[in-house]
Amino acid sequence: MTDVARPDVQACEQVRLTAWVRGRVQGVGFRWWVRARALELGLTGVARNLPDSRVEVVAEGPRERCAELLELLSGVPRHGRPGFVAGVTAEWSTARGGYSGFTQA
Repeated sequence: MTDVARPDVQACEQVRLTAWVRGRVQGVGFRWWVRARALELGLTGVARNLPDSRVEVVAEGPRERCAELLELLSGVPRHGRPGFVAGVTAEWSTARGGYSGFTQA
């Protein structure tokens, strides 16, 4: 018998999304906006400015919710997303824990 992951099980899988957002995303309230969206989705993690003008977003929680956050980061601007996003690079991995809430650094 072959184990096939059911969609509802996969959606509940706890993952870590690391996204690097480039564009005009520093000094415009972008990290605050990311934090608000992540908390609405029930995610934990951090949004931080990088020296090269990108913002790094690390979010942990159910895969489905992390995917929603990624869509908010990279999709058509909505929910009052500040700044301008030129592109997003994302990496998926296993959740490691260690976050309490969602912070901006």
